[in-house]
Amino acid sequence: MSEIAVVAISVAKPGYEEQLRQALEGIVGPTRKEAGVLQYDLHRDVQEPRRFVFVERWESQEALAAHAKSAHIDVYRKAVADWVEHAEIRVVSKIA
Repeated sequence: MSEIAVVAISVAKPGYEEQLRQALEGIVGPTRKEAGVLQYDLHRDVQEPRRFVFVERWESQEALAAHAKSAHIDVYRKAVADWVEHAEIRVVSKIA
């Protein structure tokens, strides 16, 4: 198994910042209980408060794939579909 890291960014549509924040906070607890999660931390951009950033570490690509298919993530995606202006997920591996 090879550890991977993820940077996941979600930008709220204007006026939906607090709804998105609450929804994002709601997936932290269940995700931290998942097999294979090493780190799952939610941040808010200081300069651009509509931007939320997850910094994640997973034991493997397989653990991340299982997370993506989890019930709480599916519920989250459906709930926030109209609140998110932009989302980006970058999966990276440490080289130094």
